[in-house]
Amino acid sequence: MEMPSPDPTILARKSRVVARLQGVLPSAAVIHHEAETRAYECDALSAYRCPPLAVVLPSSTKEVSDALRVCHEEGVPVVPRGSGTSLAGGALPTADCVIVGVARMTEVLETDFANRTIRVQSGRTNLSVTAAVEGEDFFYAPDPSSQLACAIAGNVAMNSGGAHCLKYGVTTNNLLGVTMVQMDGTVVELGGAHLDASGYDFLGLICGSEGQLGVVTEATLRILRKPEGARPVLMGYDSNEVAGQVVSDIIKAGVLPVAIEFMDRPCIEACEAFAKADYPICEALLIIEVEGSPEEIDVQLGLIKQIAAKHNPIEMREAADADEAGRIWLGRKSAFGAMGQINDYMCLDGTIPVSTLPLVLRRIGEMSEHYGLNVANVFHAGDGNMHPLILFNANKPGDLEKCEQFGADILKLCVDVGGCLTGEHGVGIEKRDLMQHQYSDEDITAQMAVKDVFDPQWLLNPAKVFPLSASETRRSPVAAAA
Repeated sequence: MEMPSPDPTILARKSRVVARLQGVLPSAAVIHHEAETRAYECDALSAYRCPPLAVVLPSSTKEVSDALRVCHEEGVPVVPRGSGTSLAGGALPTADCVIVGVARMTEVLETDFANRTIRVQSGRTNLSVTAAVEGEDFFYAPDPSSQLACAIAGNVAMNSGGAHCLKYGVTTNNLLGVTMVQMDGTVVELGGAHLDASGYDFLGLICGSEGQLGVVTEATLRILRKPEGARPVLMGYDSNEVAGQVVSDIIKAGVLPVAIEFMDRPCIEACEAFAKADYPICEALLIIEVEGSPEEIDVQLGLIKQIAAKHNPIEMREAADADEAGRIWLGRKSAFGAMGQINDYMCLDGTIPVSTLPLVLRRIGEMSEHYGLNVANVFHAGDGNMHPLILFNANKPGDLEKCEQFGADILKLCVDVGGCLTGEHGVGIEKRDLMQHQYSDEDITAQMAVKDVFDPQWLLNPAKVFPLSASETRRSPVAAAA
């Protein structure tokens, strides 16, 4: 079968844009051959793919600014990209876009231990921020499960959290300032190395904006002193609902562990096979960690174990040493990868009030039976940030569509019980058409008006966050005609 010839107009446009980008960037920073751009056709939501027009990999804020200025003048959409670990399609390209990736921007620019700050380029990985300061007994608190790979750029874009966000908060609680490039190439500084900037809270607006308002190239982050010690305890229960009630009771009692993590049987078995953490065989497992001095740890764990004992745990065990504690957390941090070894899955990200955990877990189980698809539950239980993994067969016709509908019903349930569509993965393309379930038309219009101010032509990260039918009406006439 003869393949259709490429559209000459599209080819001419691509050639012009690539030539202009090569004129302002080092040649190695511009990727445009189809075989090479395939590596950027999707992020971690790999069910959806689309090769971009081109990819640029700048090494400095100036190079980002130069690239955006060319794209703005040409009316070409731009998709910002960190490490591509988004689970919501936040870095999915369109066929007419240029990806601006910050993966080469990894430098530590300034460290101030006296004032507990570090300034880094936004392509630096989350875990390597801690690596840069741990020699002085400091650490960077937000710790998403993908922290070995995910970039600070994506953390800022999605307001990422992690296992220890119950005590230390998510990215917005640990972000002090950013350098950001707007779509027309203008470079702006927001916040800085101080606790609270004067004027409007633009920093709070940027954190979690999913690359809709600008490309973050540098970030000033809060670093903290390492605690004197920390100790996790494992608690196994014979049902998800009982484990959920334990979490609710601990929070209600006013005890503040540094982390409360939840895994159900499918996830326990997969993680145990991978990490050999000696997890108990049970229907639901809680990993609860406290920190402080040995005396503080003993007191906190004593209170937590009293509450947990009222619900008849199958097993309750404290980590005996640092090696066991490390294996316990290796299992939890490896959950997504461990599950991927045994099945295709879609990972969701909804947030609920902690008091509704038993109800929501029961309803997810009922939905699982209705759709005929299994679910593995693993999530940050302390702050109600759910991560159900819906298992499906990517090679079976109709399974992906069934999985998507199941996922939509779970996210609607999260909203209906008083929660929201996302905790840390963002909206991306995954939840854009569910936004109308959480927000009224007036709410969405107000949010879109903010993007109008920062990106009047709607060239930044197109087709994300807002319902597609609404966002496409805002696209620049220049971009639409191109």
